[in-house]
Amino acid sequence: MKTTYLLAVTVATIAASVSGYQLNDLTTYANCRANATTDSAVVKQYVTGDEFSIKCQVSGMRVFDYAIWDKTGDDCYLTDYYVDTGVSSQYVAPNCLYDGPVPGPRVDDYRYKGLCDEVDPWNFYICQCVSFVAQRINERLGIYFTNRFEGFEWGNANTWAEAARNSPNVTIDQIPKPGCIAQHSRSELGHVAWVSKVDKRRKLVTIEQYNVVPHEYSSETVAWDAFDYYIHLDNCHK
Repeated sequence: MKTTYLLAVTVATIAASVSGYQLNDLTTYANCRANATTDSAVVKQYVTGDEFSIKCQVSGMRVFDYAIWDKTGDDCYLTDYYVDTGVSSQYVAPNCLYDGPVPGPRVDDYRYKGLCDEVDPWNFYICQCVSFVAQRINERLGIYFTNRFEGFEWGNANTWAEAARNSPNVTIDQIPKPGCIAQHSRSELGHVAWVSKVDKRRKLVTIEQYNVVPHEYSSETVAWDAFDYYIHLDNCHK
């Protein structure tokens, strides 16, 4: 498996943090690092019994195929694999990179430019439409979405509709709303995009996407039926 690196970013201050977290029983110590990668500098080391707060969370380098990292009150990143948060494969704090409304601003905020054809933290290929949408789901919906979300392989964009149908907490229909995923299988590998705006009167959707222009971000307004389905993952929060 190819190594994935988290690009350096400026993290907005999260007003509130949750304290009282400890390491789980998978380890007796863990290194808290300058960035969400195992090769970045060690800022602090936590040992069994230490309590710490989690200010926010982000997806970073996978540790045993698990990509959530916790930014602690010591302003360093600790792989969530070794933290007892009380839940598995879920975020328990705001995202460090985005803590705003859904669907959020239309902007090229994709974090992995220049690393095309590597593998992202969610096990999709970088610079593909699926990787861009996976980032949006993680950061703007606050759902830990990976290529094995809810136990199904989502794979290329042309198989997302099937995976969505098999996922009990996901709704798939032909009615778009901001913050859902547009999907079609009208090309060899299909396509997915982030729905930014919906014009119900004129049956138009404004989408953001990657790789329509090869390895590039783009946004456009298209007819409602330009996509086969709309996938609603926000049901996972209910």
